[in-house]
Amino acid sequence: MSTKKWVIDNAHSEIQFKVKHLVISTVTGSFKEFTGEATTPEDTFEGGEINLTIKASSINTNNEQRDGHLRSPEFFETDKYPDIVIKSTSIKQVSDDDYTITAELTMKETTKTVEFKAEYGGQATDGYGNTKLGLEVTGALMRKEFGLNWNAVIEGGGLTVSEEVKLVAHLQFIQQ
Repeated sequence: MSTKKWVIDNAHSEIQFKVKHLVISTVTGSFKEFTGEATTPEDTFEGGEINLTIKASSINTNNEQRDGHLRSPEFFETDKYPDIVIKSTSIKQVSDDDYTITAELTMKETTKTVEFKAEYGGQATDGYGNTKLGLEVTGALMRKEFGLNWNAVIEGGGLTVSEEVKLVAHLQFIQQ
């Protein structure tokens, strides 16, 4: 079976997360530095592989104080654990452009299986003759399962930060 090799086009990709704050609003953040590659069968993603490495210290929530706290041992501990790694173990097509990606996500020396939904955006050739493809990936994880344990109880008994973190990645790959 013939396969295609792809690498992330960082200029046209983004990895974001969303987490509830004080149970009343959502904070959105992103990771600014990441690399990735994919291998796909000729006509589909099914049976392919996607691997991403995210620099945890590149976290950005548009608030320097919060970003510093997120880099600290109370959250990502980026000096000790610089990378978040995602390696797919299975990619299955569920409808025309929709896929389920099962992956091993490693953060702070903890590896857990996480399932993502992916929507294939198609392929196109840019003005320089490069073949590109787009993929939107969504999912969620429970941050405490990865050692991101910090929290504080607020008045009324709620928590400052929700345990569930939603993930959204808009990925564009360049064929090699």
